[in-house]
Amino acid sequence: MKNFEFHNPTRIVFGLDTVTKLSALVPHDARVLIMYGGASAEKTGTLAEVRAALGQRTVQEFGGIEPNPSYETLMRAVAQVRGDKLDFLLAVGGGSVIDGTKFVAAAALYDGEPWEIAERGGANVRQALPFGTVLTLPATGSEMNNGGVVTKKATHDKLSFRSPLLYPQFSVLDPSKTFTLPARQVANGLVDAFVHTTEQYLTYPAQAKVQDRFAEGLLQTLVEIAPQAIAAPDDYDTRANLMWTATLALNGLIGAGVPQDWATHMIGHELTALYDIDHARTLALVLPALLDVQREQKRGKLLQYGERVWSITEGSNDERITAAIARTRAFFEDLGLPTRLSAYQLGQEAVEAVLKQLAAHDMTSLGEHRDIDLARSRRILEAAL
Repeated sequence: MKNFEFHNPTRIVFGLDTVTKLSALVPHDARVLIMYGGASAEKTGTLAEVRAALGQRTVQEFGGIEPNPSYETLMRAVAQVRGDKLDFLLAVGGGSVIDGTKFVAAAALYDGEPWEIAERGGANVRQALPFGTVLTLPATGSEMNNGGVVTKKATHDKLSFRSPLLYPQFSVLDPSKTFTLPARQVANGLVDAFVHTTEQYLTYPAQAKVQDRFAEGLLQTLVEIAPQAIAAPDDYDTRANLMWTATLALNGLIGAGVPQDWATHMIGHELTALYDIDHARTLALVLPALLDVQREQKRGKLLQYGERVWSITEGSNDERITAAIARTRAFFEDLGLPTRLSAYQLGQEAVEAVLKQLAAHDMTSLGEHRDIDLARSRRILEAAL
């Protein structure tokens, strides 16, 4: 196990009817900007609950944050914060809204061109506004970590950033807020959480037994609850387990002291930026192909994954690895997420376009061994055709 430091200051407020606790969580003298995405937060009544809980505080709202939050949209929120001297942000939504809120929290106090925050991965963040979240879509884990992703539409750049200053002060997790989600978004969330876990687990053995078992438990939970999560949208216990699993998948705990990959995400980001494919769906496209191309580098963990997550114990080592990758692909496909670029009418031209973007963003040594260069990214993308 590698040396590590683990610190996560986010307070989790989990359970039914917990939105009312905003009255105590948000400072009484705060000048609040509620940030949200589309009309669903209003239609479901969540925004009304939030407004009621905030009481007599000064409150403004900013809606329209996209599923892949754009720099252009977020800069309008920055202007609102600065112009009206707002000092507390409250994200009401899923990972995209929370990511966007993190960017605004840093950008509003940044002395310079805010896009530099994304370009430098957040290393230049020196201060940020305080913020909290009300989670309505379990998927990204952004409600309990310090990272985010933002897209510049004008240039098709989708970049990640993180800073110790960008942990939410608190996150309210009420599983009932997920009951009205479309099945597509629930399926995306299941896959997003699954791949977050594998990016920290499917690398090479590091004698981190606790982290391995924890990650395997999260993966097994997602596989177990997936059918019910889709079929029974108002099953509170299933949605509670989904919400907490997605949070734990990327709050830093299972990644402490172990090698991490993240190549699937980096390649997937380029597919989203270029072709506007849902984030989770790009992960479903890339991961099975990447596991196949990297099967030798990941051999030990793929065998462990096959046995512990999928109960694959028969056959040669190569056969077991092939079966584990096939089960992963089938899991995604059964949830309605294609694992081939051809499902999106994309072919070799998409391979070339993604490679060009990877080169432009200096994503030329990815993976836990830093051995996924452009040539290997080409093999991965072509394996996904």
